Amino acid sequence: MLALSAISHESRLAIFRVLAGTGPRGLSAGEISGKLGIVPSSLSFHLKDMRRAKLVIARRERTFIYYSASVDVIQEVIDFLSETCLAGSGGSSPGT
Repeated sequence: MLALSAISHESRLAIFRVLAGTGPRGLSAGEISGKLGIVPSSLSFHLKDMRRAKLVIARRERTFIYYSASVDVIQEVIDFLSETCLAGSGGSSPGT
């Protein structure tokens, strides 16, 4: 699952958290960079990877690109983890 691999990186998880908290309006790359302190070249790399995994949606408004979290895709990741990791466990924690 490409989305799970992409979100497993610390910076990409931080980006997703910020975008998920922003809602559908999203944030520009400059706003994301300012909030997280990620240099633009690195942020661009992470956003490209997240777009490929469909974790973020990009939309252009004039000269800016706004990024928002794809809640549907993260729900698929949660469902995948629930089915794969918790199947048959009866909801018990590891080691219990």
